Amino acid sequence: MTARPEDPAPNPHATEAEVQAAYSDNKLAQVLYHDWEAETYDDKWSISYDERCIEYARGRFDAVVPDAQLPYDRALELGCGTGFFLLNLMQGGVAKSGSVTDLSPGMVKVATRNGKNLGLDVDGRVADAETIPYEDDTFDLVVGHAVLHHIPDVELALKECLRVLKPGGRFVFAGEPTTIGNIYARRLGQVTWKITTEITKLPFLADWRKTQEELDESSRAAALEAVVDLHTFDPSDLEGIARSAGAIQVKAKTEEFAAALWGWPVRTFEAAVPDSKLTMRYRLAQYKAWLGLSKLDEKVLRHVVPRKFFYNVMITGVKPAASGK
Repeated sequence: MTARPEDPAPNPHATEAEVQAAYSDNKLAQVLYHDWEAETYDDKWSISYDERCIEYARGRFDAVVPDAQLPYDRALELGCGTGFFLLNLMQGGVAKSGSVTDLSPGMVKVATRNGKNLGLDVDGRVADAETIPYEDDTFDLVVGHAVLHHIPDVELALKECLRVLKPGGRFVFAGEPTTIGNIYARRLGQVTWKITTEITKLPFLADWRKTQEELDESSRAAALEAVVDLHTFDPSDLEGIARSAGAIQVKAKTEEFAAALWGWPVRTFEAAVPDSKLTMRYRLAQYKAWLGLSKLDEKVLRHVVPRKFFYNVMITGVKPAASGK
């Protein structure tokens, strides 16, 4: 795709007909779903660009690259969404300047706007991760968060990352679902949605129920989400894909076991009830609970639970000094 981010974004609310068409056109589904989510995505996932999310993004980066020589001069983010990962990494001192890319014009529009509002040196481009529209040896760092599972050919995308990286440059991807983690997360979400939407039908809980129009829209979004989520990963298999793409110094690390078992029902409940019911006190309590369970995962469960049972996997690799072209 060669459209620029200043081009008008498609209608963010997909119709039933568009959802049906997306079942046979995955990249249409990617654009429809992510354009749909663009303007509300930060609120939906409690994304911010303050110390809380700077610490989170930097923590993911440091987990797989603990000895990096920072800052990198120029970084690229694939599947940037609203810019959460790269913008917070830049604020955390990981990179001086950056380029945000996404298949969704709506997401690129929001990400570049967020970067401008933060005063960061960022440009944006609508781009397909399988054909990255930049020259060879352009970037020092390529990053992404929760993007690889949306890309049809992951190995091709990683080859493209290595192509646009300078020799010795590194890629870091985080927030990818593991195969086992995705099974229990989805089931927990489905059960929580069913229980919540049924209970809120009771007359005395009517003000806890979203309107039917909102629930129907959520269902259409969920239908698209089922189309755009293409992969889950076994950590060892993902390392193998990265090596096959040509990367060296490949390492995968997983996180969130207890935190995922808690977090997925919470996130689903929050999606099923009106935002007005989710007070700041409630949100802060849930965040503190997630932090505590994440520490339990890191300090204790990591040593006794096999890494493939954790929900999220991170992967890093380096472009060889001799690119072999």
